[in-house]
Amino acid sequence: MNKKENKDRLFIISSFMDYTLLTENYPKSVYNFCKKNDIQEKAFYKDFGSLDAIKKMIWQSFYENAMSLLEKDKNFDVSSPKEKLLSFYFTFFEVLLLNRSYVLFVLSEEEKILSKMSNLKTLRILFKGFATELIEEGNINKSSYLQHSPKIFSEAAWLQLCFLLKFWVEDTSESFEKTDQAIEKSVQTAFDVFENTPLSTLIDFGKFLWKEKFVSS
Repeated sequence: MNKKENKDRLFIISSFMDYTLLTENYPKSVYNFCKKNDIQEKAFYKDFGSLDAIKKMIWQSFYENAMSLLEKDKNFDVSSPKEKLLSFYFTFFEVLLLNRSYVLFVLSEEEKILSKMSNLKTLRILFKGFATELIEEGNINKSSYLQHSPKIFSEAAWLQLCFLLKFWVEDTSESFEKTDQAIEKSVQTAFDVFENTPLSTLIDFGKFLWKEKFVSS
C-alpha cells in the first residue's frame, strides 16, 4: 500500500469515528456515510467491504499502533514474557486513551464487552497470537509435564484483556492510576499461576478487586 492509499484509508477510518461520535450512532449505510463525508463509494469499497469491516479495522489499528511503538524499544525483544505483556498493556491503553471517546461509545455500559465480539474479532485473533508466542517462550525451559497449553492460556489472556478493558472504561481515578494497578496485579497473578507459585498474589489481587468494587463505590 503506497502513501496515498494509506492516507485515503486513514481518512475513511477517521471520518467513520467522527461520524459515529458526532451522531452518537454508527452510519446506517455505506451510501449515507460516503455522501456525508464526500467519499466516493468506489474508493470506500477499495479498502473496506462493509461498514462492519471498518469497526474491526479500528481495533486492529489500535493493536498495530501499540505493537509498532513497542518494536521501537530495543529492550522489548529481550524482555521476559511477563515484561512484554506488561509493556503491551500499558502501551495499548495509552493508544486507547487517545481514542477514549470512541472506545467508550463502542464499549458502552448498556452492553457487556464480551458481547462486542464482532467488533473485537480481529483484535482477539491478533492478541491471542501475541499471547501464544509469550506462552511458548515461557514453556521453552520447562519439562513437558510443566508446560502450559498455548490454546488454553491464550484464551485466558484474552479474557484478562477484556477484564482490563471493562475496568479501564469504568475507571474514574486520576490518570487512570487504578487501571495501572489492575494491570500490574492481574499480570502478576497470571504469571504466578503460570509458574505454579504460591497464591499470595491471587489473594492480593482479590483484595484489590474487592476494595475497588465495593469499598470505593
